[in-house]
Amino acid sequence: MSILFLQYPPCSTCQKAKKWLDSHGVTYEARHIKEQNPTAEELKSWHEKSGLPLKKFFNTSGQLYKSMNLKEKLPGMSEEEQYALLATDGMLVKRPIVVTDSAVLTGFQEAEWEKEIL
Repeated sequence: MSILFLQYPPCSTCQKAKKWLDSHGVTYEARHIKEQNPTAEELKSWHEKSGLPLKKFFNTSGQLYKSMNLKEKLPGMSEEEQYALLATDGMLVKRPIVVTDSAVLTGFQEAEWEKEIL
């Protein structure tokens, strides 16, 4: 199984997730979400694969999300506009993200990761 792990290294949740992957011997490709921001096409593909609401891909607790007042703006935006917005800056994207052959997980929830990855 191929695994893509998108992270922001200074993020404590990302560090915890990376430590979990390493301690479980999981092989993955790590990608710095700010230096290699996901494209709109990747985000659309991951969103469709995940079955999650698109809002789950936004870093709603981030400073950029708050400064752009996205809580108010997102409901009026189309999905295509939201993908394009997410693709502008990795700091808008919820992290970590794990993309496997069969699933896409946003955030780090150990039980969910165990079920999908191990």
